[in-house]
Amino acid sequence: MTFPLRSIRRYPVKAMGGEALTEVQLDARGLPGDRGFAVADDDGKFASGKNTRRFRRRDAVFAYAASTMTDGSVRVQREASVWLVGEAELDADLTELMGANVRVIPEGDVSMQDGGQISIVGTASLAWCAEHFGIDADPRRLRVNLVVETDEPFVEETWLGQEITVGDARLRVVERIERCRTVDVAQDGTTAEGRLLKPLTKAREMSLAVYAEVVEPAVIRVGDPVSQG
Repeated sequence: MTFPLRSIRRYPVKAMGGEALTEVQLDARGLPGDRGFAVADDDGKFASGKNTRRFRRRDAVFAYAASTMTDGSVRVQREASVWLVGEAELDADLTELMGANVRVIPEGDVSMQDGGQISIVGTASLAWCAEHFGIDADPRRLRVNLVVETDEPFVEETWLGQEITVGDARLRVVERIERCRTVDVAQDGTTAEGRLLKPLTKAREMSLAVYAEVVEPAVIRVGDPVSQG
């Protein structure tokens, strides 16, 4: 069965708002520039919506949005203020808003991706959550890269361990994504109306969407066919 690719979204700075794309050339890492930067503190922890070994909860990061310029530089915006990554004024604003010494840094030896290269969710899965949980199921709450137009809830989970094609690219679906409190935080243009994490925990072991790895890179475009095998 074949499904159309509805949308592509990239997040140049981890945890900040992202950008919609009509097409992108995948590489061995996933979407080039996706989570290519992060806001780091003096302990080396990245600003996020949760506390873990790698991340530190700093909800102020969700007030910012990042986009990629034609020359490859990354622009960051908060309300009417705009900076480029690398400008001292951006780090100063982040530091003031977060109340801690932080700065935007590029990815180094440690990946800034959460747990997989490319995240994918089906529209039928989102519609199921909206119906059963009575929530706004905007995919931006999940910070996924690819939204696929599907007609069966959670069909993307049947692709686990299998290869799928997205246009001319080939991906291998590797695991379900366990969600965290970030899905209930206003971010990336959403208001996060209605709590998602609690009912998702009860009904689906906190899982929604899947991770995939790149097997064969290619340009993918909104509207491309997505199929298994």
